[in-house]
Amino acid sequence: MALGQKRNTPVVPQASKALEQFKYEVASELGITPPQDGYWGTMTTRDTGAIGGNMTRKLVALAEQQLAGRQGF
Repeated sequence: MALGQKRNTPVVPQASKALEQFKYEVASELGITPPQDGYWGTMTTRDTGAIGGNMTRKLVALAEQQLAGRQGF
C-alpha cells in the first residue's frame, strides 16, 4: 500500500461526511481536542483508539437497536 493511501474507506461512500463529523463529536464527548489542521497523525494512539473504539461501540448499538425494532426478526 502506498504511503498516504487510505485503508479504511466507508462501505457507503455517501456516509463519509457524516462519519467525519461523528469522529469530532465523539472526540469532544471524550474530552479529546481534535487537531486544528484536520491531520490526526500527530495524535497519540491512545486517543485515536479511544475515539475509534467509542465510534464503533455507538455504531454497533445503533445497528442493534434497528435490528431489535424489525418485525419477524
